Amino acid sequence: GPSGVPAHATLRPLCSLWDASGRWVCGAPASAGAVRPGSPTGALGPRAPNGPPHHPTPQQYTGGGDWYMDTGATAHMAANPGNLLAAHPVHTVARITVGDGSSMPITHVGHAAFPSNSMPLYLSNVLVSPDIIKNLVSVRSLTRENPVTVEFDMFGFSVKDARTRMVLHRCDSPDELYPVHSSTSSVAAPMALSAGVDLWHARLGHPNIATLRPILRSFSFTCNKIDDHTCHACRLGKHVRLPFSTSSHVASYPFELIHSDVWTSHVASNTGYLYYLVILDDFSHYVWTFPLRRKSDSVATLTAFYSYVSTQFGRPIHALQTDNGEEFDNLAIRNLLATHGTIFRLTCPYTSQQNGRAERVLRTLNDCVRTLLFHANVPPRFWPGALATASLLINIRPCRTRGNFAPHHLLFGTPPSYAELRIFGCLCYPRIASTAPHKLAPRS
Repeated sequence: GPSGVPAHATLRPLCSLWDASGRWVCGAPASAGAVRPGSPTGALGPRAPNGPPHHPTPQQYTGGGDWYMDTGATAHMAANPGNLLAAHPVHTVARITVGDGSSMPITHVGHAAFPSNSMPLYLSNVLVSPDIIKNLVSVRSLTRENPVTVEFDMFGFSVKDARTRMVLHRCDSPDELYPVHSSTSSVAAPMALSAGVDLWHARLGHPNIATLRPILRSFSFTCNKIDDHTCHACRLGKHVRLPFSTSSHVASYPFELIHSDVWTSHVASNTGYLYYLVILDDFSHYVWTFPLRRKSDSVATLTAFYSYVSTQFGRPIHALQTDNGEEFDNLAIRNLLATHGTIFRLTCPYTSQQNGRAERVLRTLNDCVRTLLFHANVPPRFWPGALATASLLINIRPCRTRGNFAPHHLLFGTPPSYAELRIFGCLCYPRIASTAPHKLAPRS
């Protein structure tokens, strides 16, 4: 139990129940009765065979509304029935025996509530005696009556859900005792309100606060704790991801940062391709696409791309942004980046939004590929040809986010030419005269 409180005030261990003649009261009430070592569990009876009960007047109740945790008490105890949610008089002469051998009368038995952030916790069979100065919460009874654990530390104590280990109530204890803090002086009042909100929230199928508030306000009682209501089941069943912040950063020069991703096709191409690798330059938004037969081909493709950039542009690649896929996060890729001094930026697992630019260019490319195939009435297995055309067209079209400059213009320094463009899938006549078997064979 808490130290620093006189035994006659705080009911130290051995809070046993005895009648006026000193006999153990057994098998009688509906209380949590304390246990004397070597004796069966005792309980207060609804009536006693001997003597009139002692019921003090309200002026005789001197205990305050504060509650304190006690690891030695065998039952919850209060000084005033007004501190409980409900209490009824006990018609018995049973008494509470404390550590120094003295005893106190029991006038009422009732129940109270314990503060909790989500699930309601109750204190059953609380013994009321006017001689008590400190209201006590029996840790043993609390953990038996509710699916919780209590952990004490140098700063205070925590009541946790025994199954999920979620903290239901936390109290700091600056003094020698472990007080139970609540919004008011009484534990019963705020928890009666909270229990009502929790009950109706569950009955109505766990609606949100905006839906619950007008319903509760239509009742005859007032629930001022609606906005403070939390529900553990709602956290498990309705948890959503917070929105991602929009990045406005743009690279200052070509190949300062490149984004890459791999897309999987459910239709194998006529040449056996099932994937393609996309690479996007953050500065110019220029895009390169490379069809792949296996995801593992990404290593060889990126190695060749490094050589291409070094030879054609004379620039190093400063940083590479990819998702957490195994085609990127492997020893071969890490060795390649380490050799060129490139910073490797990986997204968090299941967070493709952090590689948003690569995801968006994949959507743009795939939309264009599908549209080209549908317009040309070409089977889906020819998607690599449509992909090459889509990449070319995206690179020569104005980019709104880059001041309506085409990616080709920003990367190569010259505006693109549209003179040789033709519709994808249009009819053409290739000249085959040089390979014709004889002079009378078709020339195209």
